[in-house]
Amino acid sequence: QVQLVESGGDLVQAGGSLRLSCAASGSAFSNNGMGWYRQGPGQQREWVASITSGGATAYADSVKGRFTISRDNTKHTLYLQMNSLGPEDTAVYFCNLRLTRLGRPPFDYWGQGTQVTVSS
Repeated sequence: QVQLVESGGDLVQAGGSLRLSCAASGSAFSNNGMGWYRQGPGQQREWVASITSGGATAYADSVKGRFTISRDNTKHTLYLQMNSLGPEDTAVYFCNLRLTRLGRPPFDYWGQGTQVTVSS
């Protein structure tokens, strides 16, 4: 089983930066892909960024060039560095771990979310 705990969400002014963290426990952290999703008020949850077990990254067009996803396998922690934040980035940010299972479809674990609010 996997437990994910996000932290780092805060109220920040437009143009500012935040770094979100996601601490993972109870899993082989380094063997699984992870990602960040977000859900704004009245909006659907959307994918933000992903990182594979090998360190390959991908980003949604809306955040590419501003956000950086990374992982520290020693600390079992996922990060999302967010720069040049705008009000459109206001959302609850969720950490995701995609557990790959032999002979089964992947299974997604989710954290509880951390609130990021960007004011103009």
